Amino acid sequence: MFKAKDVMTKVVITVWPQMPIYDAIRTLANRNITGLPVVDADLTLIGILSEKDVLKTLYASEGSPEQTVKDFMSTEVISFDANDSLIDLCDCLTKKNIIRVPITEGGKLLGIVSRSDVIRAILRLKHQQAPN
Repeated sequence: MFKAKDVMTKVVITVWPQMPIYDAIRTLANRNITGLPVVDADLTLIGILSEKDVLKTLYASEGSPEQTVKDFMSTEVISFDANDSLIDLCDCLTKKNIIRVPITEGGKLLGIVSRSDVIRAILRLKHQQAPN
């Protein structure tokens, strides 16, 4: 059976808490991604900045350029260990209505699994060919 590490995207775009929020928003927009893991210097996962979090910037009183990722990120992050089952991960994606989950080992970010990663894994699991 597939594990999280078997389907995760290993090259992950991350941000750090002190990054200016509008730099992070540009990263989301320019890369067409829906969320960014927030890590510290040793790649320990400390939060996530999702599109939903970014929407909160609209309500920020001043929209100050000094605001950082830390001001808007979610610190309660649902993540999975690299050896957790794909079934458990899929259950989480559907029941929690989230789009992606970081994959960790010992608290360190290893990768990320999105709904589209799981869809491709389903095709492989069911012996179908993934679309190009």
